[in-house]
Amino acid sequence: MAKTQVKNKTAPTEADVQTYLDAVTPEWKQEDAKTIAAMMERLSGHKPKMWGPTMVGYGQYHYVYDSGREGDMMRTGFSARKTALTLYCIGGFQDKEKLLAKLGKHSLGKSCLYVKRLSDIDLDVLEEIIVKDLEYMTEKYPE
Repeated sequence: MAKTQVKNKTAPTEADVQTYLDAVTPEWKQEDAKTIAAMMERLSGHKPKMWGPTMVGYGQYHYVYDSGREGDMMRTGFSARKTALTLYCIGGFQDKEKLLAKLGKHSLGKSCLYVKRLSDIDLDVLEEIIVKDLEYMTEKYPE
């Protein structure tokens, strides 16, 4: 099957991450976003980059689907959405059930972890989840 390089809507931009973080409101959510930003940079070893107008991403990987479609995406990242902090765990949650049970108040999407406030969760457990996800990404998509 022929490869198809499709331009993704979510792509890295030259927008300034600090400007994005400084614009997050209310103030408590801005502090939470800055805490997540520092954590992800430390854990991933990558500098943050804006992906689209509202996603802060760390690292990058190239994927090719069985259909032949291929593209690039952040290895991990987050967004300070209006209703919740959205953390992108690209590897999903299939092997993280025990950690999620200890995390605190959250909800899940296919590869998204939604947290209203960092004060609702255990940050050490969140770090473990992010580390496990980054390990999965390194195994599946070596840097």
